[in-house]
Amino acid sequence: MTRTTIHSDKAPAAIGTYSQAVRVNNTVYLSGQIPLAPDTMELVQGDIATQIRRVFCNIQAVVEAAGGTLDDIVKLNVYLTDLGNFPLVNQVMGEFFRQPYPARAAVGVASLPRGAPVEVDGILELRS
Repeated sequence: MTRTTIHSDKAPAAIGTYSQAVRVNNTVYLSGQIPLAPDTMELVQGDIATQIRRVFCNIQAVVEAAGGTLDDIVKLNVYLTDLGNFPLVNQVMGEFFRQPYPARAAVGVASLPRGAPVEVDGILELRS
């Protein structure tokens, strides 16, 4: 078994005792991303769609640092403090993903780190 930690400067640094992602053989486990701007480590300003878009940009940066693309993601977990924003998650995901879409769960939660309204984590399977 080969285990490697993944880091991208184009995504926010970890704000705790975790890695942005960990690769084990061809599987990459992505830590949760909230809408932090990588350069300021602050939540991005703007509406919820802007924040969701930032989350997927952060995910994309880590995926690319792992040597993959968003097409390699097989599973996503979306955490929302307001499930009423779920249609916007679908809309923004349509900007980043194409069919066949990854498997996905959406979970309503009471709160997220730094007061974020959304967090996404996932798993990707690299081709080699």
